[in-house]
Amino acid sequence: MDRVAEAFAALPREGFLPRQQQRSAAFDGPLPIGCGQTNSQPRTVEAMLRLLDVKPGHRVLDVGSGSGWTTALLAHLVGTRGRVFGVELEPELVAFGSANLDHCGLSWASVHEAIPGVLGLPGAAPYHRILVSAMASELPDELVTQLHTGGVMVIPVNGTMLRVSRSMRDTMVTRHGSYRFVPLR
Repeated sequence: MDRVAEAFAALPREGFLPRQQQRSAAFDGPLPIGCGQTNSQPRTVEAMLRLLDVKPGHRVLDVGSGSGWTTALLAHLVGTRGRVFGVELEPELVAFGSANLDHCGLSWASVHEAIPGVLGLPGAAPYHRILVSAMASELPDELVTQLHTGGVMVIPVNGTMLRVSRSMRDTMVTRHGSYRFVPLR
């Protein structure tokens, strides 16, 4: 079993959904988690994690962490030597996601309330990897600058999944299919 499949097996989606959605956990589509937000389609999350190529020991930012599921999956991938910072705008979801992470015992992962008007968590940058689970209208430089040299970000922009790689000299962007997400705010 590969590392991404192991993470999915170790952290079932059901444990990160509101009680009324838990019986729908196997549904391969987005599910509402409150505050107008969704828990992303498992197939989409899997594709994003494979593009991100997280390694043990990485420092990772999870933008739009919602219920904490992607934060937990990332924590499994980085292991105890790594660190995962989730950011979420909705205080109710920050509390829900934090409780879900605590229940899993993933002390090297945390969910922080996002500051309105500020993308990411610049104070904890740089990051080896950034996962964005909300649709941007354009590639946000504010997040690109939070990437470590050699870092990778996966982000949906205008309906297309982008993999952004930052080197010392430039930023390389590749396209990886069409997707729909809630808007990045």
